[in-house]
Amino acid sequence: MIAQAIDTQAVREVLAETHAGRAIFPDVVRRMLAAGVRSYFVDLIRGVDLVYFNDDTTLTEPLHMEYGPVAEEFSKSGIIAAIRGAQSDEIRYPEFIRRAAAAGVTAYWALLTGKRVIYFGREGDIHIEWFPGVRPAADRH
Repeated sequence: MIAQAIDTQAVREVLAETHAGRAIFPDVVRRMLAAGVRSYFVDLIRGVDLVYFNDDTTLTEPLHMEYGPVAEEFSKSGIIAAIRGAQSDEIRYPEFIRRAAAAGVTAYWALLTGKRVIYFGREGDIHIEWFPGVRPAADRH
């Protein structure tokens, strides 16, 4: 197996475009995978992106945006509405993050190779969103 090159500069560019609202999720996924990214974790409490590469190295970058306080209560319907708005390109990332924080999302983990995103609330609430067109296996234990 040939090791994939890790491109931290490309990742920084994707993050900057995403934070500025100039990138849509399918393009982010494609470009991150091409740069050697396996997954990334967005922590709204700390205000950071933590990127995990295929070689198990990481990159931490600050979120360069204002998104307001994270609500105390987790709203599954609130985060699903924000996801649908982003999927339909009615909203871009800065508004998505504001709505996620308002829905009580403390963090989310975008598992690019696993084709899902897991959203977390303060008390252990979660919502798993599969990438569009992906059907999860009935049992993945």
